Amino acid sequence: MGFRRHGPFQVGDQVQLTDPKNKRHTITLKEDGVFHTHKGAIPHGDLIGQPEGSVVRSSGGTQYLAFRHLLQDYTLAMPRGAAVIYPKDASMIVGMADIFPGARVIEAGVGSGALTCFLLRAVGPEGHVTSYERREEFADVARKNVEKFYGGPMDDNWRLVVGDLVTSIDEADVDRVILDMLAPWECVDAAAKALTPGGVICCYVATTTQMSKTVEVIRDHGCFTEPHAWETLVRDWHVEGLAVRPDHRMIGHTGFLVSARRMADGVAPPPRRRRPKGTTEEL
Repeated sequence: MGFRRHGPFQVGDQVQLTDPKNKRHTITLKEDGVFHTHKGAIPHGDLIGQPEGSVVRSSGGTQYLAFRHLLQDYTLAMPRGAAVIYPKDASMIVGMADIFPGARVIEAGVGSGALTCFLLRAVGPEGHVTSYERREEFADVARKNVEKFYGGPMDDNWRLVVGDLVTSIDEADVDRVILDMLAPWECVDAAAKALTPGGVICCYVATTTQMSKTVEVIRDHGCFTEPHAWETLVRDWHVEGLAVRPDHRMIGHTGFLVSARRMADGVAPPPRRRRPKGTTEEL
């Protein structure tokens, strides 16, 4: 992972320019490059050698803030073959599925590579991510997006497989399995066989019917703890002097997450406790 995250801008760096209206543009710096906009041009030379967090002015007089883009900004702006997992959900997957440095992770349903970028950063240079994608055209887009963000091939700790997880998987004792597909329940058994005891399965689905089916299949499989289902909503706030209020717009529902942990072989999860009808007392 040789992508530079700090220091003065250099040729080859990807730089995010933000105008006064908070519109963002991402450019890759070249020796003789020029960024053209209806507000004027900015020679790349005005940025090369400048510290991150500088302000540059276009030939039309508009000022732009210059930073290396954050991963969340990159994933929202990247070319898409399939819909991307929003940063709020990718962050929850990394956190709630406990993706740690050095982890071995399987991802099925690579889409456009957004989640893959988050997973590769979380596992670090000592970890490994294997991504399975059924559609070759999606895999091609994902590979380009991942390699663009990290500045080149990721062969040391990323393997992209074009094929179905159920029939193509050849790994065992992995730490985490992340499923982002229409029918993740079809892969639960394959995930159970690949996961080490204590490992985590985490599924991303869009609808309540998918969530319900996923929970029931994981619950009935017999190798996992009771599945946990949730969603995350993000609401920004407008703060200016005494005018403090929620923004009029928010990132509401994008998807549901379902997670569970792999039990030891031959061990059945304890029976679930249910509340009897008409009472609030637990058994």
